[in-house]
Amino acid sequence: MAEAALEELREAIILGELVPGAPLRLEELARSLGMSISPIREAVRQLEALGLAEHVPHHGAKVVALDVDDLRELFEVRLALETLAVQGAARRFDDEDAARAHASLDSYATARRGDDVREAMRAHAAFHFTIYEAARSQWLLRLIRPAWDSCERYRPALLSPHGDRQERHVQLDEELVAACEAHDPARAAATLRAHLELAGEFYAVELGDRGIFER
Repeated sequence: MAEAALEELREAIILGELVPGAPLRLEELARSLGMSISPIREAVRQLEALGLAEHVPHHGAKVVALDVDDLRELFEVRLALETLAVQGAARRFDDEDAARAHASLDSYATARRGDDVREAMRAHAAFHFTIYEAARSQWLLRLIRPAWDSCERYRPALLSPHGDRQERHVQLDEELVAACEAHDPARAAATLRAHLELAGEFYAVELGDRGIFER
């Protein structure tokens, strides 16, 4: 029950249904999800561990605020960890990994055509974690997940129509799996960096004249 509550609340935060600063009142959440308070309390603790919520003394938990400098730091962490993952994946990628990755990309395209942001985000995450799982490193997966989940709060903007940028985003996903299929770690790492740098273009106004990896 706690895992189900965590997934419901995590997606609500990511999709903006629970807005930054919103209080996470256990009784209200329990009623809305049709659960007892116990699994909700555990789910909120997990949200705090993931960096999606914060505890305020004497007030309880609330959804953390969005912050561009925090986003930049998250992307730096992701670049370091996910570079290791895609390089490892490129060395170990097999036919089963490739089939799963392409299936996720197909699901992602279908969801986007149907304007289903929730399913698009799920499919996009499934694609990337298929790549990361191919590195065969449980430690990398454990370390990547919290940073990924925190970045996910910004992702709906990346999934909305942005013309050439969105097409470039899709091309880079395809290039990443192609690099892994070719067993080319350097190409996979370069594609990942380009993928993360492209995200900065979606936040050009907030970032000003600094790129996503520039402090």
